[in-house]
Amino acid sequence: MPSLALTPSELRRRYRAVRAVTESLCAPLLTEDYQTQSRLEASPPKWHIAHVTWFFETFLLRTHLPGHELRFAGFDVLFNSYYESIGQFHPRDQRGLLARPSVEEVYRYRRAIDAGMEALFDRLDREPDTTIEGFIELGLHHEQQHQELLCMDIKAHFAANPLRPVYRADLPRHTVEATVPMRWVEQGEGLHEIGHAPGSGFAFDNESPRHRVWLDGYQLADRLVTNGEYLAFIEAGGYSQARWWLSDGWAHIRRHGWQHPLYWVRDGEGGWLEMTLGGWRKLDVHAPVCHVSYYEAEAFARWAGARLPTEAEIEVVQARQPLRGNFFDQGFLQPMPAGPDGQWWGDLWTWTGSAYLPYPGFRPLEGSAGEYNGKFMCNQMVLRGGCCATSIDHMRASYRNFFCPPDRWAYTGIRLARTP
Repeated sequence: MPSLALTPSELRRRYRAVRAVTESLCAPLLTEDYQTQSRLEASPPKWHIAHVTWFFETFLLRTHLPGHELRFAGFDVLFNSYYESIGQFHPRDQRGLLARPSVEEVYRYRRAIDAGMEALFDRLDREPDTTIEGFIELGLHHEQQHQELLCMDIKAHFAANPLRPVYRADLPRHTVEATVPMRWVEQGEGLHEIGHAPGSGFAFDNESPRHRVWLDGYQLADRLVTNGEYLAFIEAGGYSQARWWLSDGWAHIRRHGWQHPLYWVRDGEGGWLEMTLGGWRKLDVHAPVCHVSYYEAEAFARWAGARLPTEAEIEVVQARQPLRGNFFDQGFLQPMPAGPDGQWWGDLWTWTGSAYLPYPGFRPLEGSAGEYNGKFMCNQMVLRGGCCATSIDHMRASYRNFFCPPDRWAYTGIRLARTP
């Protein structure tokens, strides 16, 4: 959890800016929207905005602000996500059942903790403390993760509503007349270093230590797989032929009746619509296919005569590309078609063929923060590259996201690789 070497005053400005983004994401919501939980993976917006506040109170104010008092009874349990070492937490699948505390009270909680953090910043102005500042920085990146989850979860909640509500009708669009050809970047065999480089800024604990990996020669696609290309897989009977699927994936799609990506529906005229945060839109065949599971990504890759890249293969190539793309900052909140320079960052988190495991020599953070990432290193797959709901200042080449193989409510897509 290295620091970006921000001064306390710079860190204070960043704190205010990040906290404001969370509230701006919730601004279009009605009071009733804050409590919706349409699926197990997707928490109510009210829970998100309280949980990220709980994080600052629990890991900073309770320990580092003398005289801080727990003024909101029960919040330490309701908004603890999974920290066993902190104490009890409310079951995840019951978050949507809690009409109380009210939205108003949750915002009062945010204001109270923000005031406490201002007092802590005042203390840091007088007595800088790199340990405290490092935890503040961790808390800000944690809140940015939840901003991304807010986008995913709001989309899930609105998609489940038969009235087809629209989160934001003013979201911009970008269309093209043709899909740019997929090009293959060659990478020769060799020894490479991957992972967080000490002294290069913030990173989560699961990105360390930096270490060497041997990679055989490979080719990596310079853009993501499109809706049109995935439609060809569907129309070729991809969901009805077991030969393309892993055994777990085949069993899963048969059990759940999957025939296409999440949030796709027929438009009644033989075409398709897809759910976006701007409402239901005609499927853009040139845009990347979104909301596919690892199982679907792996099956498509086999069908296409390719494979999913390893996380090391992506990091080695991606680290050479300029950090630009369709991120949260562009305001689309939806993956956009690739441009002539390819599509290396943003748009969608892309599945890799790498299991989410610790790097050689990995050590969790000390204390309760050690539960942040390490205890989830089992039965999940790594994703890379960021998405259209990721803030660009939250992104780096070593960033390891992770989801379970069946998950597809997140902004997930497909990048192909080949072995020459």
